[in-house]
This record gives sequence, structure tokens and C-alpha cells, in this order.
Amino acid sequence: MPLMAEHSIVALEPSSWTLFADLVQRQGGLFGGCWCSWFHPDRDDRTPGAEGSREFKREMVEEGIAHAALVVLDDRAIAWAEYGTPEELPRIHHRKEYEATLTEPTDWRVTCIQVEKTHRRQGWAEVALRGALLLIAAAGGGTVEGYPHDLAEKKRQGKKVSSSFLYNGTRTMYERAGFVHDRRRARATA
Repeated sequence: MPLMAEHSIVALEPSSWTLFADLVQRQGGLFGGCWCSWFHPDRDDRTPGAEGSREFKREMVEEGIAHAALVVLDDRAIAWAEYGTPEELPRIHHRKEYEATLTEPTDWRVTCIQVEKTHRRQGWAEVALRGALLLIAAAGGGTVEGYPHDLAEKKRQGKKVSSSFLYNGTRTMYERAGFVHDRRRARATA
């Protein structure tokens, strides 16, 4: 990883909500306004649309059931990695396949990594992932699972992937952070 500018890792919590909200707004709301809420369970009080997703995420942060490592540079969040327990983040892609091949439950999941457009391809996604691992370790640690994109596999299939769609990061990035490839999933211990 290249030498990074002076930055800090800040946990997403009520006191850092504005850092996260400013980053999401600078990005245009993320993937159609989801506010990184897709992986969370639905609730009856959730209002549809981008503003509903924003409020849903804010409420979960206030309740302490939405976690992320924010990468802060020059007093602005430029990246984050969302993490949580499987109960907090039950919605994952290919869940039926995942559950059919599950051999050992995980303690934590990293479900979404996002970097501000102007800071992409500079190593900040890995900084966010490592920040999430540090915060998980501080919360008691355990087995951490991620769902990275395998660019080598996609290249063999003749597919190209835009960096804007790498919301989970890449397999090689996870491996550099200490994860071990496991049945299309990456696992590490924090």
C-alpha cells in the first residue's frame, strides 16, 4: 500500500454522523439513495426513497446498531467500511448459496466499502477495511467475514468492473489485510 496522507479512523456514531452524511451527500446518495442501508434488516417504520434511507440509517446509528469505520482526511470523511454482526447485517448477496455452504458462523461482517470518487485508486478502501478491523477488535474481536469482488475471476470471464461498483473491495485487498479466501468468501480474525 502506498504511503498515505495523515488521516484518522473514526467510528460511525451519533457524534460522527455529519461526517458520514456529508460524504454520502457528496457522492449523490450512493447507489440510488440507499445510504448504505440495504444490508440491514427492514423495519416497519422505514420510509421508502433516499430520504427514508437516510433517516433509517441515522436512526440505526443513534440506536447503536449501525457501524462503520470512517476514514477522515482534512476534517472530511473520504471513505468508510460498514461492518456489523450477522444480526445487524443479515442481507447479503447470494444468501441461499452462502447458507447452504456455511460450515462455521461468523461474528462480524464487512458488507460495504465506499471511497469518495476523487480519492479512488489511492488505497483508501484498504485503509477503511483495516479501520473496520481495528474497531471490531476494540469491540471484542472475533471472526470477520467479507464479500470482496474477485477481479482475476471476472477477468478470466472477460468481464470488466468499474471501480464505482466495487462496493465490497477486491479479493487481493482483503488478502493483504489478513483475510483468507474461503468458498467465495474471505475470513479473518480481528
